[in-house]
Amino acid sequence: MKLILIIAGMVGSVVGFTPSSTSLRRTKLSMSSFSPSGVYPAINGWTADPNAFCAGLPGALSPMGDFDPLGFSKDLSVEEIKRYREAEVTHGRVSMLAVVGYLVGENFHPLFNGAVSGPANTHLAQVESIAPFFFAFLTMLIATSEIKRASTGWEDPDKAMSYNSENEVKGSFGALLKESYYPGDIGFDPLGLKPTDAIKFSKIQTKELQNGRLAMLAAIGMIVQEQVTHDTILGTLKSLF
Repeated sequence: MKLILIIAGMVGSVVGFTPSSTSLRRTKLSMSSFSPSGVYPAINGWTADPNAFCAGLPGALSPMGDFDPLGFSKDLSVEEIKRYREAEVTHGRVSMLAVVGYLVGENFHPLFNGAVSGPANTHLAQVESIAPFFFAFLTMLIATSEIKRASTGWEDPDKAMSYNSENEVKGSFGALLKESYYPGDIGFDPLGLKPTDAIKFSKIQTKELQNGRLAMLAAIGMIVQEQVTHDTILGTLKSLF
């Protein structure tokens, strides 16, 4: 678990199932400013459509299509849908790292002279006990990462609370994403993998979302399994054969 916590801290902490028929023009991605007239900016090739399912964000694959059986996205504003998508993307990324971290961290742990071992659910507590200074460093690293993410995509609290109050936005806890910010696009792309073409960007984000959704299910399954069996993932699997 220590491996995933370290990586997840560096990366940072919705309903976003949108139709595969999302209309995208083959244009260069842009970050234009929001117009007070109500015309939404084109961000990464996506222009919000308040009348479309989940504001027209990419993320769906056949045969599920507009999959929202519990109606979480019903009657939401574009701002709220963006906030939901931000949450989904972030948790999906952390979960993908977590799945890898569980499988790798339980079988390969060179840090701390191999003192951290056993089920990944216990690794963080072990690190705190064995290396408290490293644990404090890890905490600061996560906090710094989250502050950077917040400053990139979120409005200042005073502006956000003022906007939410004036527009009677409920349940957002004083949070508001910047209008020129695309959910999840914090600018971290050291390998230059982000496409500059709108259609290609939509496709690669859909892949990320689908893998992230699967990883969230896998991660919660691993966590619960270790809480029940008190054994590693592979240890439990071996006991079944």
